[in-house]
Amino acid sequence: MYKALNYWVYGGFTGEKTAYEFIDFAVENKLDGVELTVCDCLNPEIFEDECRKIAAYAKEKGVGIRTLASGFYWGCSLSADDEAERARAVEFGKKYLQIANWIGAETILVIPGATRVAWEPDRPVVSYKNAWINSTKSITELLPVAERLNVNIALENVWNRFILSPMEWKFFLGQFDSDRIGIYFDVANCCIYGRPQDYVEILGKKYIKAIHIKNFEETDCAGGLHGFGDDILKGEVDFDALKAALTAIGYDGPLTAEMIPFCRLPDMVLPDEALAKVTAEKLNSLF
Repeated sequence: MYKALNYWVYGGFTGEKTAYEFIDFAVENKLDGVELTVCDCLNPEIFEDECRKIAAYAKEKGVGIRTLASGFYWGCSLSADDEAERARAVEFGKKYLQIANWIGAETILVIPGATRVAWEPDRPVVSYKNAWINSTKSITELLPVAERLNVNIALENVWNRFILSPMEWKFFLGQFDSDRIGIYFDVANCCIYGRPQDYVEILGKKYIKAIHIKNFEETDCAGGLHGFGDDILKGEVDFDALKAALTAIGYDGPLTAEMIPFCRLPDMVLPDEALAKVTAEKLNSLF
Protein backbone atom coordinates (compact mmCIF):
# COMPACT_ATOMS: atom_id res chain seq x y z
CA MET A 1 0.00 0.00 0.00
CA TYR A 2 1.02 3.62 -0.58
CA LYS A 3 2.32 5.00 2.73
CA ALA A 4 2.77 8.73 3.27
CA LEU A 5 3.24 11.28 6.03
CA ASN A 6 1.31 14.50 6.62
CA TYR A 7 3.46 17.67 6.65
CA TRP A 8 2.27 18.77 10.10
CA VAL A 9 3.93 15.75 11.71
CA TYR A 10 7.29 16.81 10.27
CA GLY A 11 7.06 20.57 9.76
CA GLY A 12 4.61 21.73 12.40
CA PHE A 13 2.03 24.44 11.83
CA THR A 14 4.32 27.37 11.02
CA GLY A 15 5.80 26.20 7.72
CA GLU A 16 9.38 26.19 8.98
CA LYS A 17 10.35 23.30 6.69
CA THR A 18 10.06 23.47 2.91
CA ALA A 19 8.29 21.02 0.65
CA TYR A 20 11.69 20.02 -0.74
CA GLU A 21 13.04 19.20 2.73
CA PHE A 22 9.94 17.12 3.43
CA ILE A 23 10.36 15.19 0.19
CA ASP A 24 13.97 14.45 1.13
CA PHE A 25 12.76 13.28 4.56
CA ALA A 26 10.33 10.88 2.86
CA VAL A 27 13.16 9.37 0.81
CA GLU A 28 15.36 8.93 3.88
CA ASN A 29 12.54 7.26 5.81
CA LYS A 30 11.37 4.92 3.04
CA LEU A 31 7.94 6.49 2.54
CA ASP A 32 6.04 6.34 -0.72
CA GLY A 33 4.70 9.86 -0.48
CA VAL A 34 4.10 13.12 1.34
CA GLU A 35 0.95 15.07 2.11
CA LEU A 36 1.71 18.76 1.70
CA THR A 37 -0.45 21.30 3.53
CA VAL A 38 -1.84 24.52 2.10
CA CYS A 39 -1.56 27.68 4.24
CA ASP A 40 1.69 26.65 5.93
CA CYS A 41 3.94 24.41 3.81
CA LEU A 42 2.37 25.80 0.63
CA ASN A 43 1.23 29.42 0.36
CA PRO A 44 -2.36 29.53 -0.93
CA GLU A 45 -1.19 32.17 -3.44
CA ILE A 46 1.49 29.86 -4.85
CA PHE A 47 2.02 30.09 -8.60
CA GLU A 48 1.74 27.26 -11.11
CA ASP A 49 5.46 27.22 -11.94
CA GLU A 50 6.44 26.61 -8.30
CA CYS A 51 3.88 23.79 -8.01
CA ARG A 52 5.26 22.19 -11.16
CA LYS A 53 8.78 22.56 -9.78
CA ILE A 54 7.84 20.79 -6.51
CA ALA A 55 6.05 18.05 -8.46
CA ALA A 56 9.11 17.52 -10.67
CA TYR A 57 11.41 17.32 -7.65
CA ALA A 58 9.16 14.75 -6.00
CA LYS A 59 9.01 12.67 -9.18
CA GLU A 60 12.79 12.76 -9.50
CA LYS A 61 13.09 11.46 -5.93
CA GLY A 62 10.41 8.79 -6.44
CA VAL A 63 8.04 10.39 -3.93
CA GLY A 64 4.30 10.76 -4.55
CA ILE A 65 2.09 13.77 -3.76
CA ARG A 66 -1.31 12.11 -4.02
CA THR A 67 -3.11 14.24 -1.42
CA LEU A 68 -3.10 17.77 0.00
CA ALA A 69 -4.48 18.93 3.35
CA SER A 70 -5.35 22.29 4.89
CA GLY A 71 -6.54 23.65 8.22
CA PHE A 72 -8.07 26.71 6.55
CA TYR A 73 -11.66 25.59 7.01
CA TRP A 74 -11.57 25.67 10.81
CA GLY A 75 -11.60 29.46 10.62
CA CYS A 76 -13.66 29.90 7.45
CA SER A 77 -16.37 27.31 7.05
CA LEU A 78 -18.23 25.84 4.11
CA SER A 79 -21.20 25.47 6.46
CA ALA A 80 -21.22 29.05 7.77
CA ASP A 81 -24.53 30.85 8.19
CA ASP A 82 -22.72 34.06 7.26
CA GLU A 83 -22.95 34.15 3.48
CA ALA A 84 -19.77 36.23 3.08
CA GLU A 85 -17.76 33.68 5.08
CA ARG A 86 -19.27 30.77 3.17
CA ALA A 87 -18.39 32.47 -0.12
CA ARG A 88 -14.77 32.97 1.04
CA ALA A 89 -14.61 29.28 1.94
CA VAL A 90 -15.82 28.32 -1.54
CA GLU A 91 -13.30 30.63 -3.21
CA PHE A 92 -10.51 29.11 -1.18
CA GLY A 93 -11.73 25.68 -2.25
CA LYS A 94 -11.36 26.66 -5.90
CA LYS A 95 -7.75 27.80 -5.31
CA TYR A 96 -7.08 24.63 -3.32
CA LEU A 97 -8.33 22.45 -6.17
CA GLN A 98 -6.21 24.38 -8.67
CA ILE A 99 -3.07 23.93 -6.55
CA ALA A 100 -3.79 20.20 -6.38
CA ASN A 101 -4.12 20.05 -10.15
CA TRP A 102 -0.86 21.93 -10.69
CA ILE A 103 1.09 19.79 -8.23
CA GLY A 104 -0.41 16.52 -9.45
CA ALA A 105 -2.42 15.57 -6.35
CA GLU A 106 -5.50 13.45 -6.93
CA THR A 107 -7.34 14.39 -3.70
CA ILE A 108 -7.74 17.35 -1.34
CA LEU A 109 -8.80 17.04 2.28
CA VAL A 110 -11.76 19.30 3.03
CA ILE A 111 -13.55 19.92 6.33
CA PRO A 112 -17.24 19.91 5.34
CA GLY A 113 -18.32 22.28 8.12
CA ALA A 114 -19.05 22.30 11.82
CA THR A 115 -21.87 22.92 14.22
CA ARG A 116 -19.37 23.88 16.94
CA VAL A 117 -15.57 23.98 17.19
CA ALA A 118 -14.74 23.10 20.80
CA TRP A 119 -11.18 24.45 20.75
CA GLU A 120 -12.21 27.72 19.05
CA PRO A 121 -14.87 29.19 21.38
CA ASP A 122 -15.10 32.39 19.32
CA ARG A 123 -16.33 30.51 16.27
CA PRO A 124 -20.11 30.77 15.66
CA VAL A 125 -22.37 27.86 16.56
CA VAL A 126 -24.41 26.60 13.59
CA SER A 127 -27.44 24.32 13.83
CA TYR A 128 -27.03 20.82 12.44
CA LYS A 129 -29.77 21.48 9.90
CA ASN A 130 -28.13 24.67 8.65
CA ALA A 131 -24.67 23.06 8.58
CA TRP A 132 -26.07 20.32 6.34
CA ILE A 133 -27.82 22.78 4.01
CA ASN A 134 -24.94 25.26 3.81
CA SER A 135 -22.26 22.60 3.37
CA THR A 136 -24.27 20.89 0.64
CA LYS A 137 -24.65 24.19 -1.18
CA SER A 138 -20.90 24.92 -0.95
CA ILE A 139 -19.84 21.48 -2.15
CA THR A 140 -22.31 21.66 -5.03
CA GLU A 141 -20.57 24.87 -6.12
CA LEU A 142 -17.11 23.27 -5.86
CA LEU A 143 -17.83 19.99 -7.63
CA PRO A 144 -17.84 21.38 -11.21
CA VAL A 145 -14.35 22.77 -10.56
CA ALA A 146 -13.20 19.43 -9.11
CA GLU A 147 -14.56 17.59 -12.13
CA ARG A 148 -12.91 20.01 -14.58
CA LEU A 149 -9.54 19.73 -12.80
CA ASN A 150 -9.79 15.97 -12.16
CA VAL A 151 -9.29 16.30 -8.40
CA ASN A 152 -11.30 14.56 -5.68
CA ILE A 153 -12.92 16.48 -2.83
CA ALA A 154 -12.52 14.23 0.21
CA LEU A 155 -14.46 15.41 3.26
CA GLU A 156 -12.75 14.51 6.52
CA ASN A 157 -14.55 13.06 9.52
CA VAL A 158 -13.33 15.43 12.23
CA TRP A 159 -14.47 16.56 15.68
CA ASN A 160 -16.90 19.06 14.21
CA ARG A 161 -20.15 17.73 15.74
CA PHE A 162 -21.38 17.09 12.20
CA ILE A 163 -21.90 13.93 10.06
CA LEU A 164 -21.07 11.41 12.76
CA SER A 165 -21.99 7.82 11.86
CA PRO A 166 -21.05 5.85 8.72
CA MET A 167 -24.70 5.82 7.67
CA GLU A 168 -24.89 9.61 7.93
CA TRP A 169 -21.76 9.82 5.80
CA LYS A 170 -23.23 7.52 3.18
CA PHE A 171 -26.44 9.53 3.06
CA PHE A 172 -24.61 12.88 2.88
CA LEU A 173 -22.19 11.81 0.14
CA GLY A 174 -24.90 10.00 -1.81
CA GLN A 175 -26.81 13.22 -2.51
CA PHE A 176 -24.09 14.39 -4.94
CA ASP A 177 -24.10 13.02 -8.46
CA SER A 178 -20.33 12.93 -8.86
CA ASP A 179 -17.47 10.46 -8.59
CA ARG A 180 -15.29 13.35 -7.40
CA ILE A 181 -16.80 13.46 -3.90
CA GLY A 182 -15.95 11.13 -1.04
CA ILE A 183 -14.58 10.88 2.48
CA TYR A 184 -11.05 11.43 3.71
CA PHE A 185 -11.41 8.82 6.41
CA ASP A 186 -9.48 9.41 9.64
CA VAL A 187 -9.40 6.10 11.50
CA ALA A 188 -8.79 7.71 14.91
CA ASN A 189 -11.27 10.60 14.70
CA CYS A 190 -14.18 8.17 14.44
CA CYS A 191 -13.23 6.11 17.51
CA ILE A 192 -15.25 8.31 19.85
CA TYR A 193 -18.37 7.28 17.86
CA GLY A 194 -17.61 3.80 16.54
CA ARG A 195 -15.10 1.37 15.06
CA PRO A 196 -13.05 2.32 11.98
CA GLN A 197 -13.63 -1.03 10.28
CA ASP A 198 -17.39 -0.44 10.33
CA TYR A 199 -16.97 2.83 8.40
CA VAL A 200 -14.82 1.02 5.83
CA GLU A 201 -17.38 -1.77 5.41
CA ILE A 202 -20.30 0.63 4.96
CA LEU A 203 -18.67 3.35 2.83
CA GLY A 204 -16.57 1.05 0.67
CA LYS A 205 -14.13 1.85 -2.09
CA LYS A 206 -16.69 4.05 -3.83
CA TYR A 207 -16.57 6.73 -1.15
CA ILE A 208 -13.22 6.29 0.65
CA LYS A 209 -10.83 8.47 -1.35
CA ALA A 210 -7.97 8.62 1.19
CA ILE A 211 -7.18 7.55 4.75
CA HIS A 212 -5.47 9.23 7.68
CA ILE A 213 -3.71 6.88 10.08
CA LYS A 214 -3.35 7.85 13.72
CA ASN A 215 -4.68 6.54 17.03
CA PHE A 216 -6.97 7.58 19.87
CA GLU A 217 -6.87 6.85 23.58
CA GLU A 218 -10.14 7.11 25.49
CA THR A 219 -8.76 9.30 28.26
CA ASP A 220 -9.91 12.52 29.92
CA CYS A 221 -13.51 11.73 28.87
CA ALA A 222 -12.33 12.45 25.31
CA GLY A 223 -12.30 16.14 26.11
CA GLY A 224 -10.87 18.81 23.84
CA LEU A 225 -8.03 17.54 21.69
CA HIS A 226 -6.68 15.11 24.27
CA GLY A 227 -6.41 11.42 23.52
CA PHE A 228 -4.53 11.43 20.20
CA GLY A 229 -1.08 11.39 21.81
CA ASP A 230 2.17 10.76 20.02
CA ASP A 231 2.19 6.99 19.51
CA ILE A 232 0.47 5.69 16.39
CA LEU A 233 0.36 2.19 17.89
CA LYS A 234 -1.22 3.17 21.22
CA GLY A 235 -5.00 3.50 21.39
CA GLU A 236 -8.34 2.09 20.35
CA VAL A 237 -7.71 1.39 16.66
CA ASP A 238 -7.70 -2.34 15.90
CA PHE A 239 -5.28 -2.30 12.98
CA ASP A 240 -5.73 -6.00 12.18
CA ALA A 241 -9.50 -5.49 11.81
CA LEU A 242 -8.92 -2.28 9.85
CA LYS A 243 -6.52 -3.97 7.43
CA ALA A 244 -8.95 -6.85 6.94
CA ALA A 245 -11.76 -4.40 6.14
CA LEU A 246 -9.56 -2.47 3.68
CA THR A 247 -8.56 -5.72 1.96
CA ALA A 248 -12.21 -6.77 1.72
CA ILE A 249 -13.15 -3.62 -0.22
CA GLY A 250 -10.00 -3.65 -2.36
CA TYR A 251 -8.77 -0.30 -1.07
CA ASP A 252 -5.61 0.84 -2.85
CA GLY A 253 -5.59 4.55 -2.01
CA PRO A 254 -3.20 6.55 0.19
CA LEU A 255 -2.52 5.71 3.84
CA THR A 256 -1.15 8.89 5.39
CA ALA A 257 0.02 9.14 8.99
CA GLU A 258 -1.18 12.29 10.73
CA MET A 259 0.14 11.74 14.25
CA ILE A 260 0.05 15.37 15.38
CA PRO A 261 1.33 15.83 18.96
CA PHE A 262 -1.83 17.52 20.23
CA CYS A 263 -0.77 16.80 23.80
CA ARG A 264 1.98 19.44 23.49
CA LEU A 265 -0.14 22.20 21.98
CA PRO A 266 -0.02 25.19 22.27
CA ASP A 267 3.56 24.90 23.54
CA MET A 268 4.88 23.12 20.45
CA VAL A 269 6.70 25.81 18.49
CA LEU A 270 9.39 23.90 16.63
CA PRO A 271 8.66 21.02 14.26
CA ASP A 272 9.22 17.63 15.86
CA GLU A 273 11.38 15.65 13.45
CA ALA A 274 11.85 12.89 16.02
CA LEU A 275 8.08 12.29 16.08
CA ALA A 276 8.04 12.21 12.29
CA LYS A 277 10.81 9.61 12.15
CA VAL A 278 9.24 7.24 14.66
CA THR A 279 5.80 7.66 13.08
CA ALA A 280 7.22 6.79 9.64
CA GLU A 281 8.85 3.68 11.11
CA LYS A 282 5.62 2.55 12.76
CA LEU A 283 3.52 3.24 9.66
CA ASN A 284 5.88 1.07 7.63
CA SER A 285 5.68 -1.66 10.26
CA LEU A 286 1.86 -1.58 10.28
CA PHE A 287 1.41 -1.78 6.50
